Amino acid sequence: MVDEDSNPAWRRNLFVCFAGSFTTIVAMTLLLPYLPLYVHELGVTDPVAVVQWSGIAYGATFFTAALTAPLWGALGDRYGRKSMLIRASLGMAVAMSLIGLAQNVWQLVGLRLLTGLLGGYASGSTVLVAAQTPKSRSAWALGVMSAGIMAGNVVGPLLGGIAPDLIGIRLTFFVAGAVIFCAFLATAFLIKEPKRVRPASATSTSVRAPRVSAWSNVEHKWRVAALLLTAMLLMFATMSIEPIITVYVSQLAHGATAISSIAGVVMAAGALGTIVSAPRLGKLADRIGHAPVICVCLLASAALLALQATAVNNLELGILRFLMGLCLGGLLPAITASIRHTVARPSVGQVLGYSISAQYVGQVAGPAVGGFIGGHLGMPSVFLTTSSALVVGAVLTWRTRDRSARPLAEVTDGVRPDPA
Repeated sequence: MVDEDSNPAWRRNLFVCFAGSFTTIVAMTLLLPYLPLYVHELGVTDPVAVVQWSGIAYGATFFTAALTAPLWGALGDRYGRKSMLIRASLGMAVAMSLIGLAQNVWQLVGLRLLTGLLGGYASGSTVLVAAQTPKSRSAWALGVMSAGIMAGNVVGPLLGGIAPDLIGIRLTFFVAGAVIFCAFLATAFLIKEPKRVRPASATSTSVRAPRVSAWSNVEHKWRVAALLLTAMLLMFATMSIEPIITVYVSQLAHGATAISSIAGVVMAAGALGTIVSAPRLGKLADRIGHAPVICVCLLASAALLALQATAVNNLELGILRFLMGLCLGGLLPAITASIRHTVARPSVGQVLGYSISAQYVGQVAGPAVGGFIGGHLGMPSVFLTTSSALVVGAVLTWRTRDRSARPLAEVTDGVRPDPA
């Protein structure tokens, strides 16, 4: 049986969104290794100020993206999600190229704010895939998207460490803009979205009923609120470790050299685990239900975080990070798919926008809180605190789960989902 909410072209759309999200994330994360160098090139010479301005410029994009994600989600519900991807890819291509023309650090921060305001291709792709994929395949498809996004986050910084030495910092921004423009062309010409048919009542000349907010249309508000909070806690726990990984690695290295390289490998181990597991855990969530996968993965990640606080060497830390990445891979796809199943179609884009904003809040708050706790209470305290946050998320998800829900494979008129 065909899902009435799905798009017949959902497989092609998934491929284009996967490729577009990967390339845009690569282009967006290229600057991470050389951002302090660019800040210094723009006239900031004090080492402390370089670090502070780099942090401000890096976080600026997440700040505006968190504010505008629900707006773009709501506009996507009304005018089509493909148009939102076209807007995001073209806006990001222009903003990224303009960053290469910045003359001072204020312009850099302003253009990073503009990037977050206009961008959001990967998050918009996630909304499109969630809304148009058959419900019986949604968690698997979102797992594929998650793997592409995570792969972009791994490849981008690796290329960013090479590109400036080969072509220069400013030209790297232009190349990144050109790569995003290619994603814009693929989106405009390859993604297929059904025509949006306005109901007759919407075109009537009679007095229109007052517009109702998306949240007021959500039937199970507590369940959705718990999922949003869990998404925020997940990103909070994941990102809170980032500021202290290099310091923690140096403590475990016992005088070894090449600390930054070791830290890079340790961080990449977690990302590799996520890439490997995301589609598989998504398929499992489609088969047995989202809540069990979310809760088990959260509790397993919490246990692995606690074990990282007692790691005795970097090899053990890297193995634990890889195992945690395997657990984390299924979380955001399952959370997003669960929201899609709970919220009515006319409001799904805006509510998924709330989910993306919640994730951005976690991305901004996590490094700040993690750095504070690590500086005042020690590195192991960061792992234990974030472990506790994941346990809270698991409890919330389990207590608000849909107890009447059955796996979609059992409720699609006896038709099992196609194999991935």
